[in-house]
Amino acid sequence: MKAYQNDTTSTGLSDFLLNCFVRAPNWQLWLSLPLSLLFLLAMGANAVLLVTIRMEASLHEPMYYLLSLLSLLDIVLCLTVIPKVLAIFWFDSKSISFSACFLQMFIMNSFLAMESCTFMVMAFDRYIAICHPLRYPSIINDQFVIKAAIFIWARNVFFPMPIPVLSAQLHYCRENVIENCICANMSVSRLSCDDITVNRLYQFAIGWTLLGSDLILIFLSYTLILRAVLRLKAEGAVAKALSTCSSHFILILFFSTILLVFVLTHVAKRKISPDVPVLLNVLHHVIPAALNPIVYGVRTQEIKQGIQRLLKKGWS
Repeated sequence: MKAYQNDTTSTGLSDFLLNCFVRAPNWQLWLSLPLSLLFLLAMGANAVLLVTIRMEASLHEPMYYLLSLLSLLDIVLCLTVIPKVLAIFWFDSKSISFSACFLQMFIMNSFLAMESCTFMVMAFDRYIAICHPLRYPSIINDQFVIKAAIFIWARNVFFPMPIPVLSAQLHYCRENVIENCICANMSVSRLSCDDITVNRLYQFAIGWTLLGSDLILIFLSYTLILRAVLRLKAEGAVAKALSTCSSHFILILFFSTILLVFVLTHVAKRKISPDVPVLLNVLHHVIPAALNPIVYGVRTQEIKQGIQRLLKKGWS
């Protein structure tokens, strides 16, 4: 197995080897087909959603702009992770350059945090729409979307940036084989000869601070929404109010559930196969991306009608 020897520095290291599912190599064959189908579904569905929102003037509203941002994040995450995983499965292309590995690490950490933050902003959007409907046009407007996008980008680039930087500064003087399908921070850092306590603590602190604060604010938003909905007296008002945010809530629940299962499998890693967290980590980059546009397309009437109009134009 390929490895680089260097006593004190990482100057001799030119690439890593991604060696995933070594304990269950048959997984690669069985996973390659559903993973490739999910990847194509995620790319196609998000592309259709972006084109629909771009072409339909009736969808040029803040809520749909935020949904477009979510689709862009999903596309980037999928393209960052899945093609390389499929190349490993199909062509045994395990090698990844030093710079490409840390770039992938940065994108994964930053864009997953951006996605969580986007869900939080969308929850705030639904809170204002249901709890303060008269103030909605003055609060949630195009300027709000621009400011929210800048905040999402700045927060989730600045704070996760030290993760790949700290990892890249370590000395890799032993082997270069990463026991993972992707360049996850701890999978890479544990190959180093240096003390990685700072890396571990920083990722733990940033992960729980960013994702944890987003989940708390999302939970608070939906608690206030539920309380406001239960006070509605008009006939059918409760069902109408809940339908406006049901799609969003389903996606947040799914995103959070996969993340929670991933964390729990790491906590209980001594009792389960090490390949399970690796599998969940890969799936977390493609399943939400495939489901997000589908759930919105099926449950949001305006998007469904917009897609139908585009299809009619395409056939005419």
